[in-house]
Amino acid sequence: MALSQPAGASSWAAAAPARTGPGPGAGPGGAPAPAAGPGPCWAAVLACLSLACSYVGSLYVWGSPLPRDHPSVIKRRFTSVLVVSGLSPAFVWLWKELTGVKLDTPLPALLGLRLEGLVPATLLPLLLTMILFLGPLIQLSMDCPWRWLDGIRVAFDPRFWALCLGDVRWLRNQVVAPLTEELVFRACMLPMLVPCTGPGPAVLACPLFFGVAHFHHVIEQLRFRQGSISSIFMSAAFQFSYTAVFGAYTAFLFLRTGHLAGPVLCHSFCNSMGFPAVGAALEHPRRRALLPCYLLGVLLFLLLLHPLTEPAFFGGTPACAPRPGGPPACS
Repeated sequence: MALSQPAGASSWAAAAPARTGPGPGAGPGGAPAPAAGPGPCWAAVLACLSLACSYVGSLYVWGSPLPRDHPSVIKRRFTSVLVVSGLSPAFVWLWKELTGVKLDTPLPALLGLRLEGLVPATLLPLLLTMILFLGPLIQLSMDCPWRWLDGIRVAFDPRFWALCLGDVRWLRNQVVAPLTEELVFRACMLPMLVPCTGPGPAVLACPLFFGVAHFHHVIEQLRFRQGSISSIFMSAAFQFSYTAVFGAYTAFLFLRTGHLAGPVLCHSFCNSMGFPAVGAALEHPRRRALLPCYLLGVLLFLLLLHPLTEPAFFGGTPACAPRPGGPPACS
């Protein structure tokens, strides 16, 4: 998956946080230096680590002996993780206050919570992700006993959605996890990391917190003996790699669109699809027709990655980028 540096990267790097007034990090005439000092950057890293630890730690405050998929465990974790996620913007505000960063952009807009450009920011990233999953979607349609018309009828049936909303595992995978993880690991971390590292390194660094946070599954798998030790750690290494790549992709989407909605919907879609069943595709009876769809989806995704995430579609420049004819949003 090619995740090249977003357009306008130099403007993100130039829009680094700075302290008010002259100081060691000030430029000529007392103006802020064009790069963040070590203080704000260390504070950003510590804030991101604290966010990741708080999010994962909230899953274990209950100390239940039951496995993670038990409904009572899921419901309790909903409570704690929603509390942590609701408080996560305070980490960004505290980072700003402790480092003296001046933000011309309101905090909600900085976190991707704005109405301008919301419709394209919702549809285009999801379309791009569906293009990437063209092969798995075609494979699903080949193996599904339903007709397309039957699927459309089910999708518009209120009883179907009532069953989904009544399933706590569905709520966790499709709603709560995508919303809270994208808020914490993208919307709150990236505004602190980008001014220090620039957008390219931030896209690569931010998913490390996300990937490491998923290692807590190893504890539960070992606790309930869900496989051999070697298979558990191999599975954890694969999951870390997959979630890191996925995290880089949604971080890219967040920086390009300046919205939280797209990453959340793409996260939910990927959770519903799972990792592409490439092995099953290689052994599929209609693999000669199916495998080219896998390749076509990847090629189209790479070709459309930048055009479909052009920042002009989503209501102007991202937060921290210079405004036309004006100062940067973070100065």
